[in-house]
Order: sequence, then structure tokens, then C-alpha cells
Amino acid sequence: MLQRGLIGAAMLLLGGGAGWVMHRSDYCLSAMFRDLFLFRSGFLLRTFALLVVATAVLFELARLSGALPRYPFPLLTPPILAGALGGALFGVGMVLAGGCVVGTLYKMGSGNAVNATAFVGMLLGSAVYAELHPLWAGFASRTRLADTATTLPQFLGVSPGWFVAALATVGGVAFWHWHRRGLWSRNTAVAGYLQPWRAALLLSLISVAAYCVAGMPLGITTCYAKIAAAAEHLIAPEHAASVAFFHLVPLKLDLPWAGIRLSGGPGPGWDDIALIQGGTILGLVLGGGASAAVLGEWRFRASAPPRQFLSALLGGVLLALGSRTAFGCNVWFLLGGVPIFAAQSGLFLAGLLPGTWLGTRLLTRFVLPAHPTGQGGTE
Repeated sequence: MLQRGLIGAAMLLLGGGAGWVMHRSDYCLSAMFRDLFLFRSGFLLRTFALLVVATAVLFELARLSGALPRYPFPLLTPPILAGALGGALFGVGMVLAGGCVVGTLYKMGSGNAVNATAFVGMLLGSAVYAELHPLWAGFASRTRLADTATTLPQFLGVSPGWFVAALATVGGVAFWHWHRRGLWSRNTAVAGYLQPWRAALLLSLISVAAYCVAGMPLGITTCYAKIAAAAEHLIAPEHAASVAFFHLVPLKLDLPWAGIRLSGGPGPGWDDIALIQGGTILGLVLGGGASAAVLGEWRFRASAPPRQFLSALLGGVLLALGSRTAFGCNVWFLLGGVPIFAAQSGLFLAGLLPGTWLGTRLLTRFVLPAHPTGQGGTE
């Protein structure tokens, strides 16, 4: 019980730190891809490259030191081609929602009602997917590209250190080039603003800390399914008990430092998924809210037009459907899977880019006209 309490407290603190950092830097994993298509800006993508390289190096150091309970981490599937479709759904959803599964939380914590609507949409989408799971699981299994290998080093039978060394070398050259051109920082006099490149480094530290403590990097969308399952259990308990998806227990992990075995799944009830991901979710909301309050910026904001709330709700549903059909969300794949060269992360990213492009087209066509500034309140 003590060990689990320590894990829950650690994830709450790490989630709170991530929420604080992301709010102070306006670091949005949705915006970095959306801005590429909407404003032709690669500024945030440069900081994402820094985040990936730093995290890859830290993960490898942690692996070599024996600090990681399992490598690759649990709940990471072998490459399944159908996951690219999930990535595309996710890309559309995160643009329409005005934030990804993590950005929605820290923005909601700062008082944004539109992002709170997207959160409700994610719960609805999780409930919808639970009904569709048997059909999707059957289809996805026919597109599986491997049986056991999950990362490129495993496919090639080499140490991940070689991949990390190559990535760090290429990344280092690019980073130095961008530094000499002054492309790292934004010119701003906003009080309390944290430059995104600093946020990227802090988030990489948080990600590796989560991996060492809980046995996996940051991830939260299975807990969204748990919340939806709990609500459905209250409303229609007999139906909820008949949903096969809610009976899955995919997490089974021995945690050597704590001497316990973690287990859990998307069904209702308290388990280790609720402990780890629930603590992260609460921390992200509280961290974003605390940062806004300290800066004197916290206020409840609900003045957006109806079409924006509708966009956020639909976007939230698509985010949930995308994360479940891709077998993970963007924070799971981009902050966890990409740094260890997970093949499924590459498929997710392959779907995410065209999905983000389509979402941007829909945003500018149907949502942004309500805002003369062209910002649509999505930041």
C-alpha cells in the first residue's frame, strides 16, 4: 500500500510539473503540428525535435543504468498498420478540439470552458470506442506487421544505443545550426513566460522520471476510458458489465524498486491504471491552474461562439477514437515511443500529419470565421 501511495504521489507531482511547464510556455503538442499547416511555422517543431533527442538520450542512460523496469515499456504494441488510421483521426480531433489529450487538461485547469468541453468529448468518444472494440480489434489484428518486435532496434537485432548515438549526432548538428541562426527563442516580454526549448528539456526529464517510477512514460487515455466506464456503470450497470473492452487487463508489470506487480485496464474500478494515469491527469489540471493563478491569469472563460464549443466536443470524440484505434495517444507515442524508435509510433505519426492537415482545413472553413482575429481561441 505504501509503495502504491508513493507512485500515485509521484505521478501527481510529475503531472503537476508538466501542467505548470506547458502552461508557462504555452507548449501545445497540437499547436506544433497545426501551426505547420496553418501558419507555415516550424518553431514549435524544432523544440519537439529537441524534446525527442533529449528524451532518447535520457531513456538510454536510464536503460544502461538498470533504472527502467522494462524496456521497451509495457502497453506498447508491435506495429499494426491500422494504427495509422487512428493517428489520422487523432490529428483531425486535436485541431478541432483546440488541444491534444494533455493540452486540453492544462488549459482546462486554467479556466477554459472550450477545453472542458473537449474533455467531455473525449469521455464520450471513449465510451463509443468501447462498443466498437471487438470489430476494430478484429480488423486491426489482420494488419499486424510483426508478432513480438516493437522497436526498430529489435527488428534489426542491434542495441538501441546505436540508434540513440546516430540521432544525437544528427540532432546536435541541427540544434547548433538553429542556435547560430537565433531560431530557438521567441521575443516576448510576457511575465513568467518559459521559452519552449526550456519546456522541451523539462518535459524530457519528467518523461524519464515517470518511466523510472511507474515503469512507463506519461500516458493518460486509458484512464479516460476508465472514467467513461465508471459513468456508464452508474447509468446502465448491466450494459457496462457486458462490454468486453471494460474487462481487459492489459497492464501487467513487475516493479522491482517497489516490490509490487502493477495491473489494470480500461474497466471501472480502482486499479493501477487509475493510480498512475489518474494522478497524472489530476496533476496536469492542477499544474495548469496553479500556474495561471500565480500569474494572476486564472479566470473562467466561456465567451466563445457555439460553433467553437461544438468543434471542441467533436474534436474530443475524435481524439478518443483516434487514441484507442491507434493504441495510444500523441503524448504516449511522441514523448515515449518515438525516443525508443517504436515502430507503432512511426505509423501513428504517418497518420497524424495528414490528419492534422485535414483538421486545419476544417478549422479554417467552419470554425475560425467566427473569430475576426483568425485565432479561434484554440491556443
